[in-house]
Amino acid sequence: MKPNEKHPLAGTRILVGRARHQASSLSAGLRSLGAAVIEIPFIEIRKPQSYRALDDALKNIRAYDWLILTSANGVEAMWERVGKLRITRRALKHLQIAAIGPATKKVIVKHGLKVKMVPEEYVAESVVKGLRDKVSGKRVVLIRAKIARDVIPEELRAAGAEVDVVEAYETVVPEKSRARLRALMKNASRRPHIVTFTSSSSARNFAELLGKVKTGSLGAGSLKHVQFASIGPVTSATLRELQMPAAIEAREFTMGGLIRAIVLARYAEPSA
Repeated sequence: MKPNEKHPLAGTRILVGRARHQASSLSAGLRSLGAAVIEIPFIEIRKPQSYRALDDALKNIRAYDWLILTSANGVEAMWERVGKLRITRRALKHLQIAAIGPATKKVIVKHGLKVKMVPEEYVAESVVKGLRDKVSGKRVVLIRAKIARDVIPEELRAAGAEVDVVEAYETVVPEKSRARLRALMKNASRRPHIVTFTSSSSARNFAELLGKVKTGSLGAGSLKHVQFASIGPVTSATLRELQMPAAIEAREFTMGGLIRAIVLARYAEPSA
């Protein structure tokens, strides 16, 4: 049966694995199109073991020319420390700020700062492309998660920038999700038709929570009729590495782009 125009995702169970406080926009968008959304976090956001490096960078923020932020989590973690250290917005006004995408930009602007650059595509490689000819001889501070790809610092250093990488938060596997996820995937009547992935971390953590389904009680059959939907090519590459290739990939690397890709994929399916 073809999806209807008003509710193209009606009858489709979709698993959203974002951290709980971030799931709402994706879940709401999918529900508005008729999907039955299941939320089980694949990622838990935690404070870093120490704020020393972040605090040092913020105390010396006037020494930097560029600030790069690669997630809304990074913005919020930074802003919390800005408040704790009583750093004024005026102390940040001189910065040229790069945001990896519109969601990150929105949070930066909410805190009263201007964003100089958002790349054409919302991935690290596009950030590098946008900044490579602007950072020679400049000091750059990159605020991000503890574990992240090193494309931005490596490429910008090669372009002549002095880059400091600062940890603002870390992502871990949420142990509370393990039993819930396994029970869901075992139950054929509740198992999702589609699982969404919004980062490489979410893909790796899903595999970790599920035990990679190579062996054990779940068995590969639990994923046989499940489609994986990826927010972009970097996440898709991680899914391939995990032997869980994406059937759906967003063309625009945003939550809206992911939702549109899922709708298009459902319409492309043959009629029953």
